[in-house]
Parts: sequence; structure tokens; C-alpha cells
Amino acid sequence: MRGLIPAPWLSLSLLALWLILNGSVHPGTVALGIAVALMVPLMTQSLRPTRVRIRRPGAVLRLIWRVFVDVVQSNFQVAWRVWLYGSHPPRVQWVVIPLQLKSPAALAALAVIAAIVPGTVWSELSMDRTRLLFHVFHVPPGQDFVAWFRERYEVLLMEIFE
Repeated sequence: MRGLIPAPWLSLSLLALWLILNGSVHPGTVALGIAVALMVPLMTQSLRPTRVRIRRPGAVLRLIWRVFVDVVQSNFQVAWRVWLYGSHPPRVQWVVIPLQLKSPAALAALAVIAAIVPGTVWSELSMDRTRLLFHVFHVPPGQDFVAWFRERYEVLLMEIFE
């Protein structure tokens, strides 16, 4: 069965997403969704060189919620900063974050999080995968962005993947 469905959770997620986006459970839609859900993991199997092991599935839900809250809050904060730009310019900073993460899956998740949270203008992972460079739109005075970021995301990602 592993050969036909190399990533069952990915297949299940793809099928669910397909049905949600189509807004229908018509037999043809379901059949095409099943075909997509089976073919995509097979075609992308070589892109997943190592098997990902999630140690704490409950922590995944906490991470999703945390990222959701941060995206909403950050959208409002960035909008507020842009609106007040003339009188209170943002405190733009380059921040280097030393990483303890080693898992490629955890690093990939961190990259996605860094890309979707507004306020992160740019980020780059060092070649040796030990540091993350951020260009942050606004860092409040007195905030230790590195400690906040590591506590907020890296610790939870280590709990999930390592």
C-alpha cells in the first residue's frame, strides 16, 4: 500500500482541499480529486528525500493556531505602521537568528512561516543552515526579536520534528 500511496496524509489533505475548493461532492469531482490525491504524491516522491516524523501531533495544532494569530495581528500592526508612517516611521532592522533546528522539514516549515507573517520583508537561510537572516519591517523598542522568534516558533518546531 505504501507504494501506491507514499504520503497518505498528503493524499488525504489534497483530496479534502480539492473538494473544498470545488464546493461539490459530485461523483466526477470526487473521482478527479482522488486521482489528483494519488498522482501528486507519486510524482513528487523524489522531492521528499527523507521521511518526516512528527513527534507531537498536538503541537502541530498549537503551531497552526500560533501562526494564524500572528498573521492576523501582524497584518493589523503593519497596516497601522503604514498609516502612521509620516509621524512614526517603523523601526526597520536586519536580524540574525542563530538556529538550533536540524530537521529539513522543520527548516522548511520555518521558511513558510517567515514568508507568510506580514512584517517580515525578506529572509534568508545561511548555507550551513545555522542562521536565519531577517529584514523586519518594525521591531518595537526594547523587544528582543531573536528571543521572541525562537520562543515563538523554533522551540515549537523542535518539539514537533526533532
